[in-house]
Amino acid sequence: MRKVEDMDLEKGISVNELIKEMDKSGGFVAKKLAKAVDIAEKMIADKECKVFLSFPACIVATGVRGVIRKLIEKKWVDVVITTCGALDHDLARIWRDYFHGSFFADDRELYRKGIHRIGNIFAPVDSYGKILEEKLQPMIGKLYEKRKAWSSKDMIWEIASMIEDGDKEKSIIFQAWKNKIPVFVPGLTDGAFGSQLWLFYQDHRDFVIDSLKDEQELSDIVFTSKKTGGIVIGGGISKHHLIWWNQFKGGLDYAIYLTTAVEYDGSLSGAQTREAISWGKIKEDADHITVEGDATITLPLIVAALLERID
Repeated sequence: MRKVEDMDLEKGISVNELIKEMDKSGGFVAKKLAKAVDIAEKMIADKECKVFLSFPACIVATGVRGVIRKLIEKKWVDVVITTCGALDHDLARIWRDYFHGSFFADDRELYRKGIHRIGNIFAPVDSYGKILEEKLQPMIGKLYEKRKAWSSKDMIWEIASMIEDGDKEKSIIFQAWKNKIPVFVPGLTDGAFGSQLWLFYQDHRDFVIDSLKDEQELSDIVFTSKKTGGIVIGGGISKHHLIWWNQFKGGLDYAIYLTTAVEYDGSLSGAQTREAISWGKIKEDADHITVEGDATITLPLIVAALLERID
């Protein structure tokens, strides 16, 4: 047995050194976080492994958008699976700002002032739906002129390639297009981006979202990969799509879950890595860990440690 050792913190300690102190401390989630860094480093270094990343919309409204972008810029992930809301926040913030808010703000007052609340983030109406309609409708028109049917992956890359103004270099989808990393959104109509597609469809009834093309490309990636790994942030459709497709090739070889959801309600979002083994979504002998905690804390610590280890 390894003995529990006290953390020895010094002024100026690096993030990677802090993670190592967490590992030797034997302390609850701290030890899990340290193991997650080890697994992430191993899967990124494994040249036979395709790394899948999934995440929900909410964290893209925060500065953690930059951490996700860093994973893409470094090409530490090979495939992204996310939600329509993630597109909403990523695109909106190219052209408009979101602001620090409060969990305890008066939501009735915010509504009257035209401010949406995402936890303790404020997104003014002008920074969300209005700017997306203004910018996306002309782009969707260009998509339609080019061809009538689009998968989510092809559409996202094409939209990203059209962005000419705003702070595009900070965009997740712009960097994904620039670095040729596919982004799949299985629930493409579940958000403001999807509403703009629906709005365009009112006058263009032959405009088609080809979801099955996405599924074919995902299956091709999975089945042509010798090994696969998953960094799964949060839950929902993006998490399920990542682990669902990987079960058909015998499961993930590496898996990291970052979650705040509980498992006692039987939800997919709260299901831990060990449950996925019963479905064949994660291999029995895989390196895997579930880290409970807010991803706006855990993900930056993991990526900061990796930057010290890998670079």
